[in-house]
Amino acid sequence: MLNDIISNMLSEQQAQALANHWIEAWNSHNLEEIMTHYPEDVVLTSPVAARILGDPSGTVSGKAALQAYFKRGLETFPDLRFELADLLWGLSSVVLYYSNQNGSKTAEYMELGSDGKVTK
Repeated sequence: MLNDIISNMLSEQQAQALANHWIEAWNSHNLEEIMTHYPEDVVLTSPVAARILGDPSGTVSGKAALQAYFKRGLETFPDLRFELADLLWGLSSVVLYYSNQNGSKTAEYMELGSDGKVTK
């Protein structure tokens, strides 16, 4: 059983590759590349989503809704740019700690499915 857990753990290289691609996709404002990180049944909860969408739950469910939200976010923040400061990872999760174009620091916690896509 321990061997199964160890073999399913996210490696540092996998976590770094995900973080690098995620940051590059956002910095290029390439919505198609951004969306490669998410499955159809993704659920995102964010205070930014609450503000942009006017929904106090801040929850976006499903890939189509998430794509529409991200599109709106990219339009709202045309100078959007992220700089990765640190990366933490667990069995099947990552935390990206980064700053944005305004110098604000943010941490994104992402749970990954067995396919390596961000489910939550």
